[in-house]
Amino acid sequence: MAEFGSQIVRNSYAARPSRRNFLKLAAGAASGVMLSNCRPRLADVQGGTGTNSSNPLEIYTWAAYVDDEVVKQFEEQTGIQVRVTLYDSNETMLAKLEAGGGGNFSLVYPSDYMVQEMVQLDMLAPLDKSKITGLDNLLDNWVNPTYDPDNSHSIPFAWGTTGLIYNSKSLTPPPQDWGYLWQNKGNLTRKVTLLNDVREVMGAALKSLGYSYNSTNPQEIEAAYKKLMEVRPALASFTTDAWQDQLLAGDLAMAMGYSSDAISVHEENPDFVYTVPNSGSSLWTDTIAMLKTAPNLEAAYAWINFQLEAQNAARNVEKFNFATPVKSAFDLLPQEIQQNTYLFPSKEVLSKCESIAPVGKAVEVYDRYWTLLTSA
Repeated sequence: MAEFGSQIVRNSYAARPSRRNFLKLAAGAASGVMLSNCRPRLADVQGGTGTNSSNPLEIYTWAAYVDDEVVKQFEEQTGIQVRVTLYDSNETMLAKLEAGGGGNFSLVYPSDYMVQEMVQLDMLAPLDKSKITGLDNLLDNWVNPTYDPDNSHSIPFAWGTTGLIYNSKSLTPPPQDWGYLWQNKGNLTRKVTLLNDVREVMGAALKSLGYSYNSTNPQEIEAAYKKLMEVRPALASFTTDAWQDQLLAGDLAMAMGYSSDAISVHEENPDFVYTVPNSGSSLWTDTIAMLKTAPNLEAAYAWINFQLEAQNAARNVEKFNFATPVKSAFDLLPQEIQQNTYLFPSKEVLSKCESIAPVGKAVEVYDRYWTLLTSA
């Protein structure tokens, strides 16, 4: 399995951790920080160039991407002290850094669209490839991604899709495309939610109309808004997190969500099925990037290399329910995970997906219609 469809630019507010994972793993990451303060410190990074071990590696990341077990293993392997701070959206992370609150951070985990924005803002350091091992072990889609050509400023860490998860016992025939929302809005009243995300929701409507997720055409964006207004009365809410508990409790029949969250719900109740709509959806990637102000470069490279090791990347897949861009990690996964199409969709499915890209001044059009839609 060497590649997964064609890579298109994705740029949205992607892969936010679920509320369930955020609460659970926030406690885990905090535990990892406390453990790190008690460990002996070594002077070298795996025998490589020296680093000041009294200066801990500070990481700013999603809650669902690092926990105490990961921190503990890295610290024991390298002797580097780690401190983890959590955020719940790319925008929260960027705002903190722009406000001057990131002086101690060496690494951040921006989504693909945020990599582009942070490069434009001159916030990310170009990576020294001579210090990184494992770049030759990436799946084809992530060797030279459009959002960061030649991985100049970031290393891909996780990827997934956006789609629909539904109760297979109550929805027959099952939804196969975004159009199902409009065709069955009478039966879905107050039983369906969409993400609280302007670009994902508007993108889904654009796709249903045959347009790009990343349209900059004002007439197409307006058409997507008008289409969404048709289904607006049937929606229970716009939410990125709460839909999971609501589905499991039987309050919803269907929700728009990220693949990693959908897998968690399916594992709790197999009656809930996840699908990527036939007309296409979004393909998101989250990365590891080094800040220009990073105070602990050698430790940061050690962390990147640790995450690119096959066994560590494979463990992340099993632990966090996201797909890995590391080829050799895929080979280590149990067969049932390799064949899990929620995690690893077919090339045919991925060829219909787009990565959400910057839309320039059209963002003002999106935001205007989003305000009208969500306040209706």
